[in-house]
Amino acid sequence: MKNVLRAGVIPALLVLLLCGGCDPSAREERKKDPQYDLKIDYRDNFFLPYYYWTEEQLSLAKSLRPSDTKDIYDYFDALLYEKDRWSWMIDGRSFVASETGQMQGTYGVSVGQPIEYYGDYSVKIALVYPGSPFAEQGVTRGWTLTHIAGEPVDRLIRQGRFNDAFNTTPQSFTLDDLDGVSHTFTAAAANLSVGPVLKTAVFTADDFYGLTEPVGYFNYLSFKANFLTDIDAAMKVFHDLGIRYLILDLRYNGGGDSRCSQKLVDYLAPASAVGQVYVTRTHNKKLSRLDESVKVEGTEGSLNLKRLYVITGEGTASASEMITNGLRPLMDVRMVGDTTYGKPNGMYVMYYPYSKSDYALYEKGDFSTLEYVFLPICFYNKNGRGDCIPDDGFVPDNYQPDDFYHDFDVNENSIRACLVNIISDQYPEPQNRVVELRSGHRRGVRLLTEPEQNPHYGQDWVTTLPALP
Repeated sequence: MKNVLRAGVIPALLVLLLCGGCDPSAREERKKDPQYDLKIDYRDNFFLPYYYWTEEQLSLAKSLRPSDTKDIYDYFDALLYEKDRWSWMIDGRSFVASETGQMQGTYGVSVGQPIEYYGDYSVKIALVYPGSPFAEQGVTRGWTLTHIAGEPVDRLIRQGRFNDAFNTTPQSFTLDDLDGVSHTFTAAAANLSVGPVLKTAVFTADDFYGLTEPVGYFNYLSFKANFLTDIDAAMKVFHDLGIRYLILDLRYNGGGDSRCSQKLVDYLAPASAVGQVYVTRTHNKKLSRLDESVKVEGTEGSLNLKRLYVITGEGTASASEMITNGLRPLMDVRMVGDTTYGKPNGMYVMYYPYSKSDYALYEKGDFSTLEYVFLPICFYNKNGRGDCIPDDGFVPDNYQPDDFYHDFDVNENSIRACLVNIISDQYPEPQNRVVELRSGHRRGVRLLTEPEQNPHYGQDWVTTLPALP
């Protein structure tokens, strides 16, 4: 990322600080608000120049007093345009931990409920991270969580105590496996180091009757630039086996770093697409000179695909939607699953502090001085033919409910639908529920999903902040 402390910024900042030091009211503001200078710095040097809705928010930003807000997070939110449900900020330590795959104090699982289509309110294991406390107990996707600390899960949900009980450590859990056998164990939350690739597999006729050539499966959870070699490793497996069909599972992928999306696009796009635009980024009117068209570059070992299947869902957002939208004009892309989240825009990563010496450290991977990371929306994405990502998400070509009754294998709804389509060019109906529902689960309480819990879900960011024109 380029140093954002450019010529012209330093004098303006010095004037601001010097004048503020002479102004009695400004001195009083600083006494009231220990983050006064940070807020002004963010507003004038980060927020206003790059924000997509800068014209709409300019008057508000200049009139809002820093001391009117409790802290930098409240100040950040107060400056956002009313339509903006995507911009966010985070403390530096948490950002670095998330990008390096460090999960603190976790059981290493995500849960879901097969309510849609099945009407089942039981709590299923949606995914398990390798090496996690649950993985060590043999738990896989599809197991049913029935009790926590001996209490029925449906009771905990009704009483609003599920999250507290689940996040207590150590804790006793009871789950039914895929065969209905009950298992009870005590686990302690752990610190995990995990990558963004959950599963890489190749399905053949031995796995699914009717296949005439191997089919690749790539379950990719997040676009993290520190794990680019994970993409290389998976694509090498597919390339060496001559994969012509790939199932890219992005149902839980909320996006991330543009360096990852570029690498993935270069592996997936056909040779005929090299040099063609797959995404255009449009900025606010004052920064229209920063608008750019990003092209397929191609790479050694790229796949020669006949068709790409993308599994989508509510958790498919931002960079995941962007590469799907970008590749559709360039190759045969078929979407299977559920409607995506809907995030048609992206942000620049803005580190704070942003002095030259700080950035020299950041560029070497030393984030010891990093305090905050700001990610305001700065541009909108379209593909090469001008198609936008809908605000309410993409509707897939074939609907399949998220199948929490099976692991990520050929029996799982969306994977099965892709394989059937490869064989017959038709899509099957979703499978009927495979277990009898307990009466207590027919009228249960729904847990909030991750996109519902996080108002700023979805990430498509560019780490190099361009110089202002």
